[in-house]
Amino acid sequence: MKKLVLFILIYFLPVLAEQITLEIPFTQFTLPNGLTVILHEDHSIPTVSVNIWYHVGSGNEKPGRTGFAHLFEHLMFEGSGHVPEGKFDEWLESAGGDNNGSTNTDRTNYWENVPSNAVPLALFLESDRMGYLLNAMTPEKVDGQRDVVKNERRQRYENQPYGMAFVRLFENLYPPDYPYHWPTIGSMEDLTAASYQDVVEFFKTYYIPNNASLVIAGDIDPDKTQELVQKWFGAIPEGGTVPIPDFPPVSLDEQKIVVLEDKVQLPRLYLAWITPPFYSVGDAEFDALSNILTGGKNSRLYKRLVYDMQIAQDISTFQYSMKHSSSFIIVATARTGHTLAEIEKIIQEELSRLREAPPTEYEVQRAINQFEAGFLDQLETVGGFGGKADKLNSYYFYTGTPDYFNKDLNRYRQLNPEKIQEMMIKYLKDDGRVILSVVPEGKTDLAVSKEKEDK
Repeated sequence: MKKLVLFILIYFLPVLAEQITLEIPFTQFTLPNGLTVILHEDHSIPTVSVNIWYHVGSGNEKPGRTGFAHLFEHLMFEGSGHVPEGKFDEWLESAGGDNNGSTNTDRTNYWENVPSNAVPLALFLESDRMGYLLNAMTPEKVDGQRDVVKNERRQRYENQPYGMAFVRLFENLYPPDYPYHWPTIGSMEDLTAASYQDVVEFFKTYYIPNNASLVIAGDIDPDKTQELVQKWFGAIPEGGTVPIPDFPPVSLDEQKIVVLEDKVQLPRLYLAWITPPFYSVGDAEFDALSNILTGGKNSRLYKRLVYDMQIAQDISTFQYSMKHSSSFIIVATARTGHTLAEIEKIIQEELSRLREAPPTEYEVQRAINQFEAGFLDQLETVGGFGGKADKLNSYYFYTGTPDYFNKDLNRYRQLNPEKIQEMMIKYLKDDGRVILSVVPEGKTDLAVSKEKEDK
């Protein structure tokens, strides 16, 4: 009986779900200064999310001047022309709201979740730092936040166990002049070298209405909200033409074996390949492959390495999707008494099995079901990271249209074993990857070496 119920859940519910079309109505308009605005009504609870994306990330930087995009995430909370330092958070919290921001390779975003009667406050605060940040920015504030970012780099990267692993991984995965080569937080040397004028020019170049998109979602009246947007953002002047960094087609045509000694107790293995960009053909296939390999205790790599053989303490995989190029990454920590070469050998065996025979229908359908459940769960909320407001902005930025919910979901509903195998064979090549071993200091014998790999 249990097997029958499982069969129905796996094979019939997805068929019914495919007939469901998501309806996320929105209104989109552009102010004369170039600011794109997207409004979405949701009266389920009396809250609103104000979500703004500036279309600039660490990928817009250049060698020698890295870390600016992330530095600005900090500077944007240091007061603006009509908002004294410290009042941004204080005024929002007094109104019952909260806020946050983040930076990645492609964009910088900020959001406020507020009661519906506090929308004018949130719009005022965002418009003031878009239009009048420089009125309050001083060399002293830049120096102060520069030190904060440097300390963050020390805490999260340089003094954190395994903290430098992804820095080394991407340095080897991408060429030195490719905009994904350096970490979003930047280098210590570049942060130190940044002048106050450099920071001012960065703001004038990228933090402008015509390089931003604003989503307001939740318990709103669209007509009144449009009037508020015009009131608070309409007077901000349009900026100049935004420079577009050079993102030529990129590939890795060799196997790089890298060893990093660190103050860690257990060795950890990282494997990385260059894969298709966000929302392009192949991106969803690698999300599914990740689930097949490590999505649960019965997944291929987890079951074999962690449960059956017990030579790995943990293992995870993920498709790190970016606008111009993505990467597929496997991370595994060895148990005491085992080497990374042992783990890499088993990973290689499982990848070879998938090259020879595609994953099963069951594995693929399980991945689809899990993605769909997570996708629909995110849409239960309006604000924060991954809520409807953030999704609308993300879709607009990456695809050119906010109305991408059904197309996104269908990317996964239409997956099949053969396509996943095809993408894997095409991109996960042995002669086009980085193998990084992070080992305890003085324990390089635990790493994957060229000699061990050749055996």
